[in-house]
Amino acid sequence: MGYSSPPKTVYWLDNTLYLNVTNKCSSNCYFCLKRYRKGVGDFNLKLASEPTIQQITAELENALHMRNWAELVFCGFGEPTERLDVVLEVTRWVRTHYGRPLPIRLNTNGHGYVLNPGRDVVDELQAAGIERVSVSLNASDRTTYEEICKPTFAGAYEAVLDFIRKAKAVLTVEVSAVRLPEVDLGRVQSVADELGVPFRVREYIPCFY
Repeated sequence: MGYSSPPKTVYWLDNTLYLNVTNKCSSNCYFCLKRYRKGVGDFNLKLASEPTIQQITAELENALHMRNWAELVFCGFGEPTERLDVVLEVTRWVRTHYGRPLPIRLNTNGHGYVLNPGRDVVDELQAAGIERVSVSLNASDRTTYEEICKPTFAGAYEAVLDFIRKAKAVLTVEVSAVRLPEVDLGRVQSVADELGVPFRVREYIPCFY
């Protein structure tokens, strides 16, 4: 398998199964892997079109029984909450069709409430069966966030903080930031501490290889 292979909605690294449900994103982070590569490992993640729920669950059905996965994670070349209803429906499908308990996590940029106005996003995630979220905070202030993440709407940094506050009321939450020259990781840690959630540093994958 390689990047010449058809794009995948389901892929895996080690013992974790991942779902690539969209390539759409409300950020345009300069460090994003999809700016430089077509995939991860041997998996092509550049979707030709937005996959249907039926396409995703068909791929999942084949992959779920390959091994005893440690976790299922919504994380690909886009922001999963751009397709919130797909995330919810696929999560419910897994909870119905998979025989053993499987932790399900959402990796998100925290823009879910802006992308889905009028909806109780984290309550819907929890009700569907998602237990954990990892939120890419990536900065300790609005200016730095806008510089490196280039969100498509105003007030994005504050929207991420609001998402974290709402999510931690019903889900297990961690926040993360990429190790970059512009990012003061100590200050991001302080923001996480103020929010009352754990913080994890993600290593930057450079585009030169």
